[in-house]
Amino acid sequence: MSSAVLLAQEQARVTNWPGYLGWTVGLLLVIGLVYWLMRQGWNWRRTLQSGIPALPAVPERAGRTILETSGRYHGTTTAGNWLDRVVAHGLGTRSRADLTLGEHGLLVRRPGDVDFWIPAEHLTGARTDSGIAGKVVPSGILVVTWTHEGTDLDSGFRADHPDEHTAWVEAITQFTATRTTKKTEEAAS
Repeated sequence: MSSAVLLAQEQARVTNWPGYLGWTVGLLLVIGLVYWLMRQGWNWRRTLQSGIPALPAVPERAGRTILETSGRYHGTTTAGNWLDRVVAHGLGTRSRADLTLGEHGLLVRRPGDVDFWIPAEHLTGARTDSGIAGKVVPSGILVVTWTHEGTDLDSGFRADHPDEHTAWVEAITQFTATRTTKKTEEAAS
């Protein structure tokens, strides 16, 4: 036989379409199973957290504006446990966010997702950290600590300009300190 005929026969044996299709379908089934299992885990977490009461109603405005910024919302976790994501009431999904710190609290507007409101009396502090909810950002994340019906929570944000994080930490710290001082003075009188 000629070398061209032998080469054509060898190439025909290499192209095993039923085998390739079988492996492709098998791989797609495994990917689908992994996705389904991840989805089940998310729903299981939502069921476990169903005892968390509904969040306060979102007002039109946060009062007199102290600070505003836009960026990304990275999620909410139980305070101190940056891997324990809270998924109840839409707090688990990452999204774009516009933050407004006003005299009445922190307003988080999320285009295409659920907005939420943290009343002033629920804010307990702020800090910068390297990550939250499994997301690590080398330039840092603004973490706002707050309470909701007796549960301490941390919400992570990354401003479009990370150098703004320091101003937010200072403003929220001063804001909570002023509020605490007022409560102490009211209790003393």
